[in-house]
Amino acid sequence: MPLEHYPFSYLTLHTPPSFLNHRHRLYWSALFCVLGFVMASPSEAVQITGLESPNSFVGDPLGKEYFISNINGEPDARDNNGFITKLDTEGKVISLKFIQGGVEKVLLHAPKGLALAGQTLYIADLDQLKGFDKTTGKLLVTVSFPAPSPQGSVSLTDVTAGPSGLLYASDQAANTIYRIDSTANHRVSLLIHDDRLAGPAGIAVHPKTNHLIAVSWDKGKILEITPEGQLTELESNGFFTSRFQNLSGIDFDRWGNMYVSDFTKGKIWRMTRDNRFQVIAEYLPAPADISIDRANNLILVPYHYAHTAEMNGLEAPSQGKAKDERRTLADYGFIPPPPKPAQEGAAKK
Repeated sequence: MPLEHYPFSYLTLHTPPSFLNHRHRLYWSALFCVLGFVMASPSEAVQITGLESPNSFVGDPLGKEYFISNINGEPDARDNNGFITKLDTEGKVISLKFIQGGVEKVLLHAPKGLALAGQTLYIADLDQLKGFDKTTGKLLVTVSFPAPSPQGSVSLTDVTAGPSGLLYASDQAANTIYRIDSTANHRVSLLIHDDRLAGPAGIAVHPKTNHLIAVSWDKGKILEITPEGQLTELESNGFFTSRFQNLSGIDFDRWGNMYVSDFTKGKIWRMTRDNRFQVIAEYLPAPADISIDRANNLILVPYHYAHTAEMNGLEAPSQGKAKDERRTLADYGFIPPPPKPAQEGAAKK
């Protein structure tokens, strides 16, 4: 099926009711390119159109505003035409080009990963990490990185915020992850340089352990890195199976469930707290660096080649039921109404 005719809907039996919405399929064609946002109630998806190669989609911790990075060209080109889109709390565009390369002396070539830390929006842009005021769009800081080897170069893929003012940035091509201390003049140090990272694309800090979790683009691995740089492989493809192909994004919900996106296979996976994997969305057109709005329990998905993005609701978690125990509607956030009060009258003897 040609890309322009892919439906923007989550067609999977594993999709929870709040995530599945058959009424709002968006076909990317000239006939529908003027539709813009589609949202009639909080349970329905919001689609954001008019983007240019969106790569990362994040929201502030309070769930009041959102940002999308637009590469707008080749992912390694120094063309100074990348831009950042800003959305309001309902997913409506406040400014399509809130921060724009080539405007007001801003240099922004191919913005990829995004992270919010306090008032600062950090952007991974080739060999630099740039911090902008999330309210005004003013440039606050530019951080440069030393190459991990004399023959290598730096091209950042993602950035994420950790505890105590720490930031982490991944370099997919160089199998490298850097640590940046924003409390010490954004001092850069090498966290890990290891071929076992196999192309670290998306990174996120686990909300419970504060360890860094990275997903591998080259070999479909999920990896854990301690603050000391020790590497552990959490999940990978089996000898006879190939569950993952090119993993791009990763994040966690407020309960510690993990979500990863497979760019090439068009799937979003969830690993529950009892270490079970579920496909919650499939047949998606190139889902890139996803993130979770924990305040509102939403998943934020940029569709790189379709030049659009989507916000949608997530189910409430189960309580870690055994694999042979059947789920109930309560596992998906459906709470039965309270029992009706007893009828008035004389009590039965």
